[in-house]
Amino acid sequence: MKKDTITVNIKVNRPVEKVWECWTQPEHIKSWNNASDNWVTPSATNDLKEGGKFVYRMEAKDGSAAFDFQGTYKKVIYPKFLKYILDDMREVEIKFEEKGDATLIEETFETEKMNSAKMQKNGWQVILDNFKKYVESEV
Repeated sequence: MKKDTITVNIKVNRPVEKVWECWTQPEHIKSWNNASDNWVTPSATNDLKEGGKFVYRMEAKDGSAAFDFQGTYKKVIYPKFLKYILDDMREVEIKFEEKGDATLIEETFETEKMNSAKMQKNGWQVILDNFKKYVESEV
């Protein structure tokens, strides 16, 4: 990583294989990938391999805004590590560390210039919090 970075993390009380499944499979991504209750992810595609692409369509529920969160995988190590580059050339690394029946997720991303570092960190952390709630409520 070359630019300024921010790291967010969370402990999910589920085994790493379940966490990886919920993080990478489109039917799960659509259920947790939002930074507020006012947003949804109506579609997600994920070609989980080095050189593979992903696209998560994110939309405001009121129709006021929408965008595609998309990128290309640079490294995929099941079920421990993902590295991808977003279409705006920012890099993201995600580590999944097994801790017994729990998993620690550490996500480091390069910042962008449009929003403050605090706003970016809060947004990415809220998405992680939503992920935790979703996975821990899954059977």
